[in-house]
Amino acid sequence: MSSTKSFKNLIVWQKSLKLAILIYKLTKKFSVDEKFGLISQMRRCSVSIPSNIAEGSKRKTKKDFAQFLRIASGSAAELETQLIISKEIYQKIEFKEVFSLLLEIQKMLTVIIKRTN
Repeated sequence: MSSTKSFKNLIVWQKSLKLAILIYKLTKKFSVDEKFGLISQMRRCSVSIPSNIAEGSKRKTKKDFAQFLRIASGSAAELETQLIISKEIYQKIEFKEVFSLLLEIQKMLTVIIKRTN
């Protein structure tokens, strides 16, 4: 990635930032019993996605950037798993928007990783 471009201009970063915010709002609806369980893990994963995209974009080589994108992709998969579990536990909460945005981000990361390699 060019050092003159900001990670903030990356659509995948913008969408993953939105996802992190949605996860924070979503997990506020969870039982307080989950404070140190799913809530903590989901928030950490969701923040990890844009954070790794940002950090990777500041690395010197495309290879390094791709590695951080793979880490972001791994966090997205981890978050997807936690969302699947949460959807089973909290059946009255709507997860459609979060799943849709996460899938879009995962597809974008896959394309960018392939292009960067």
